[in-house]
Amino acid sequence: MATMLDSRTPPKAAAQPPVKRRRRSSPVHWNFAGGLAGWIWLAIVVMPIYWIVITSLKLQNDYYDTNPLAPPADPTLENYRFVLESDFVQYFINSVIVTVGAVGPAVLVSFMAAYAIIRGGAGSRFLRAVNGLFLMGLAIPLQAVIIPIYLIIIRIQMYDTLGAIILPSLAFAIPLSVLVLGNFIRDVPKELFESMRMDGATEWGTLWRLAFPLTRPALVTVTIYQGLTVWNGFVLPLILTQSPEQRTLPLALWEFQGQYSVNIPAVLASVVLTTLPILTLYVIGRRQLLSGLTAGFSK
Repeated sequence: MATMLDSRTPPKAAAQPPVKRRRRSSPVHWNFAGGLAGWIWLAIVVMPIYWIVITSLKLQNDYYDTNPLAPPADPTLENYRFVLESDFVQYFINSVIVTVGAVGPAVLVSFMAAYAIIRGGAGSRFLRAVNGLFLMGLAIPLQAVIIPIYLIIIRIQMYDTLGAIILPSLAFAIPLSVLVLGNFIRDVPKELFESMRMDGATEWGTLWRLAFPLTRPALVTVTIYQGLTVWNGFVLPLILTQSPEQRTLPLALWEFQGQYSVNIPAVLASVVLTTLPILTLYVIGRRQLLSGLTAGFSK
């Protein structure tokens, strides 16, 4: 019986190793048009920076006698020395005072206002009205209200002071900051706020121990953006100040403009020195800035 069963059952085929199929390598498609466009755009961006740097290392006579795009044959730091000796330090200190005095309070007030609007705006008519007022502030350009601002500054006797620049800069920085910070606070899960409330935390404690750490990228983003705006501000210092002691860095470029000519290498050296603080701030907070800019696209 066993032999009959053995003869009927077909013999098992020997296990063969699986055949490895070669994967066809996908052909590489080179995007020559995109690469060429990228190099052209890089040249467009880098060329002005290159021209500013090499021109700041030339003497004024060499600037008019040589090719503007040619590197200097004898680089010199004479323009930077001339800029530093022309009250540049005083203008730099004024710009720092104006920027810190306007951006710091603006970001702090905007953060607390955004938290109050998001957490209590749905049930408070007053907070909804305040939010609408902030949104209206986004639609008003600075140039449209510069005359009323000038008259108010004259009336409160703050003309030709750094405070005259700080107050309007602070006011114009708040609406956009509230909008950006409010969007970030809105994305915080409500369960986290409820758990903090169940643990006995007050609204003030929830603001600083929960909302503040979670919105730190947005705070850095708003701080850098508003700091750059106030640092490069030209209209308010031009209208609201008069004496050279109250000038900021954008107005300091007038120092190198004569009656019949302009010391272009000195102006560009001043531009380089003016850009260094903003560049340093960006290098320090670039990670928080990039995360704050891209957070809205990843949610």
